[in-house]
Amino acid sequence: MDVSIFKAYDVRGLYPSQINQDTAYNIGQTLVSYTGAKKIIVGMDMRQSSPELENSLIAGITDSGADAIKIGLATTPMLYFASWKIEADVAVMITASHNPAEYNGMKFCLKNAVPIGEGSGMEEIRDLTLNGRFHQNEKKGRIIKEVDFLKKYLAFMSQFFKTGYSRKKIVIDFGNGMGILDKKVFENFPAEIESVYLYDNLDGNFPNHEANPLKKETLFDLQKKVLEEKADLGVAYDGDADRVGFVDEKGEIIPMDYLIALLAKEVLKKNPGGLILMDLRSSNAVREVIEEAGGKVNHCRVGHSLIKKQMREEGAIFAGELSGHYFFEENHKAEMATLAVITLLNLMNETGFKVSELVAELKRYFHSGEINFEVTDKKVVLEKLKEIYKNGKLDELDGIRIDFPDWWFNVRASNTEPKLRLNLEARTKEIMKEKREALMTLIKKPLS
Repeated sequence: MDVSIFKAYDVRGLYPSQINQDTAYNIGQTLVSYTGAKKIIVGMDMRQSSPELENSLIAGITDSGADAIKIGLATTPMLYFASWKIEADVAVMITASHNPAEYNGMKFCLKNAVPIGEGSGMEEIRDLTLNGRFHQNEKKGRIIKEVDFLKKYLAFMSQFFKTGYSRKKIVIDFGNGMGILDKKVFENFPAEIESVYLYDNLDGNFPNHEANPLKKETLFDLQKKVLEEKADLGVAYDGDADRVGFVDEKGEIIPMDYLIALLAKEVLKKNPGGLILMDLRSSNAVREVIEEAGGKVNHCRVGHSLIKKQMREEGAIFAGELSGHYFFEENHKAEMATLAVITLLNLMNETGFKVSELVAELKRYFHSGEINFEVTDKKVVLEKLKEIYKNGKLDELDGIRIDFPDWWFNVRASNTEPKLRLNLEARTKEIMKEKREALMTLIKKPLS
């Protein structure tokens, strides 16, 4: 078995060379052994390999004496919803998220969407799966099918949309992924929402584009369609619909960290003074807008399982990540991409502003975007940067973030590759370019 499939936040690899039926069976046994679960929920995406992995995973679960509750085709937010709505101990989503068709994988959580990831069980699951000696239980578990689950989820989601406002036209690019299951949420409000769809048939081969709204090239079709339709908003889901990206009515891509602030403004109406977590790579404008709306803000690390853990530890009511993960109290502090769409529509309706006008107040600084470097001695580089920029305010929550009065930068190591990732922001474009070039030179060349 390939140890590299066990990532910081999930299991993911090529099918069938890295992850296959044997892997899934062993993971099923591991989950029962490690957690002591009596019932495990299993959902899956639309990839061609998912049904085979589902069968093997369930066999491993039931052979170990636990019941497997099948919810079938699902989004990852639906799986998290199931983890607190259905009486069970563990939930597993079979998916490789936005990865190409030849990949598959799994995401895990405990009851109430409590994350399993780096530092919260993933290492133990890895070691037990690789080295464990399992004994089949004499009494096998049952396979239970949840037939009304999708209906319950859609009814839950629909309750959050605020009606009574003028009709909005939105274009939604599902990227042939699982977000298609959420169409009914938008269609429940024909008087308020006119929906235009792109790539709204399930296809695990992703024939139109990679289902990854973090990559700007995957949004070209959405941008074009928004302008053609004269739509108010464009929406793009990733493959398992736990991430979402947005395009304004002018066809411009909205930076994903800006959505943290915009969604927080709406969330804070229900939770005045609440704590919001923002990805530490986010613009300072995000913090400022949230504080202006009466909220409190803390930085959080990168990674969905780490963010959910921090939300629980600090009592945060909402969090957002630069990759388009948005975490809501309503889903037990887990992602709910469609609730992010609904929340943004509510904000647009209640303020009467176009989405570009809402975004305008966040355009206070100049950001470099994320820049990646192939680096072998990552720790050496980080230590040297700390020394060179020792006059700034240091934060080591995730890599290093160093703040100065007019600019800041964050350099963090990739969890899976020999790479360092740089993000930088400054008060002026000139300062941003100057500091960016200086850091790029330092990181690229050997730091003696």
